[in-house]
Amino acid sequence: MMTDIWKITTINEVCDITSSKRIYRADYQAEGVPFYRGKEIIEKQRGVLDVSTELFISEEKFRTIEEKFGAPQPGDLLLTSVGTLGVPYVVQSGERFYFKDGNLTWFRNLRNIDSGFLYYWLLSPSGKAQLGRSTIGSSQSAFTIVLLKQMEIALPPLPTQRKIASILSAYDDLIENNLRRIRILESMAQNLYREWFVKFRFPGHENARFVDSPLGRIPEEWEWLPVEAFIERTIGGGWGKDQMSETHSCPVRVIRGTDFRKLIIGSYEEVPRRYEKPSALRSRKLVGGDLIVENSVNASSRCVGTPLIVTNRLLSMLESDVICASFCKLYHPIRFEYSTLLLLHMRHLLAEGKMNFYQNVATNGIGNFQSQRFLTDEYVPVPCDERVRLKLLNMLTPLLTTVYSERIAVLRRTRDLLLPKGFSTFIRLTI
Repeated sequence: MMTDIWKITTINEVCDITSSKRIYRADYQAEGVPFYRGKEIIEKQRGVLDVSTELFISEEKFRTIEEKFGAPQPGDLLLTSVGTLGVPYVVQSGERFYFKDGNLTWFRNLRNIDSGFLYYWLLSPSGKAQLGRSTIGSSQSAFTIVLLKQMEIALPPLPTQRKIASILSAYDDLIENNLRRIRILESMAQNLYREWFVKFRFPGHENARFVDSPLGRIPEEWEWLPVEAFIERTIGGGWGKDQMSETHSCPVRVIRGTDFRKLIIGSYEEVPRRYEKPSALRSRKLVGGDLIVENSVNASSRCVGTPLIVTNRLLSMLESDVICASFCKLYHPIRFEYSTLLLLHMRHLLAEGKMNFYQNVATNGIGNFQSQRFLTDEYVPVPCDERVRLKLLNMLTPLLTTVYSERIAVLRRTRDLLLPKGFSTFIRLTI
């Protein structure tokens, strides 16, 4: 039985809630102190270490603001307050940034409340319920500081708060360690691909003889093959319906381009659940080894052609039949290893800015993938001997199809199961 006395109080009693000083467009710089909006904080909360932002303010501007109004300090908490609501982030030691007024709400000067406890409370069912009552707006929901200040929270003594936060943060530490492993392995795979298939510094290249070809110098025992040589069939994605009906009777999960990165890092919850026709599911159902390619994007933010390998582990974690969304293209390869080859080749094209060659931008700014042109006009260098080809690819595939994303998903689920126990009842709540 829990003997600590939990006291109900308002958030306003245990911390100050405010926003930032308004920063105008004229204050933005090409470099300097990072300037974060909601999307950067969401990336940080998801464990992305090197958060990218195109916005900065000058060192002089930052120092002036810091002296007059303050700046985020270690232990402060920021909460996304427009768009994607309710994502919290605790400022870490050594971080130096400012943030956009209105996008984020600032919890500072914490008194008798542990920042980690507050963070997990905001993620818990009781915290989310309080946040839901602090929301206004219909077309675009947002939090108001006045209502956030009135949120009620049950607080145990500080030692208990820290113990709860420590238990839950242990799961997040394990998640972060697995994220690091994924990033390292992905980087290794891409670097090896570049060495072996672009620079032709593959194992044994010292003894290779190079010859001229229409597409450039290449090892004598290698050849250029079009992408279509590795593909058995292609088909566009679907979307189905949000409600089951006589015609749309098959429950499915639908992977969108925006889900790719989340799936790689073991976040499966946001993949939509829809209903599809049986005939459409038969032709579009994903199997292990399939390659999904983002087919349509906002061209001002990114290029088409981002790929994702569908693994059996990914399918098992989604616990349903799975299709890709209508803004994606499904490539079913002749062999699983060719998904690895094409994934790494496409990532290389994206990194080099060469995928733009296969993007057609409409007048509305939407970039569309010229898939058929890519299949016939894009060539990939590979060893002529398929045994040698597969040997190289089999050394790269394990770096991409690891168990780490599955481990992360399990850790997240376990942590989320503990949240209600920590903040709704936590064994027994005595007031």
